Amino acid sequence: MSEWFESRKGMRDEVWDTIVQGLIDPDHPAKTPTFATVSPHGWPEARTVVIRGADPEAGTVSVYTDIYSDKVRSLKANPRAALVIWDHRKSLQVRLSLQVTVRSGASVRDLWEKVPDHSQLSYGVAPVPGHPIEERLAYQKRPDPDAFAVLDCEVLTIDAVYLGRDHQRAIYSRSDDWVGQWLSP
Repeated sequence: MSEWFESRKGMRDEVWDTIVQGLIDPDHPAKTPTFATVSPHGWPEARTVVIRGADPEAGTVSVYTDIYSDKVRSLKANPRAALVIWDHRKSLQVRLSLQVTVRSGASVRDLWEKVPDHSQLSYGVAPVPGHPIEERLAYQKRPDPDAFAVLDCEVLTIDAVYLGRDHQRAIYSRSDDWVGQWLSP
């Protein structure tokens, strides 16, 4: 029986299994990947996010955020992002290149209704995220459905690196129907 990292298909399937595990297991490394954007001024920005949805067949992932966050401002200037997962359990690094659409308002109201009350507090901070404050706790959290946004991320490429005994790397592209190509690690 072969290992998942010995074939391009096995590696691609393992990437999506890893992402989906992050949706199920709150302790899984894929639950909180790094999400990178480029600021309107051209500076790289990276932060931890929570993956809220994934569809391997469609090649998409989704993330929730506050509409007033810096990442939304950056995505409006340049709707591209990267998502990085390091799964130490599998010695697997995953980098996704993304085309991002920001949705808010009525188009995400049904998702807002499913967000637990304690989590809704993350959407609706006053003053808005990133705004200067005089003291460390000089802000208020008020759930605001109008501040809730969904980042719909279309995966354009997957760069997967297995860092086990023999390092292996493959890249997959939406444009070639995810066939994949081995790369030197």
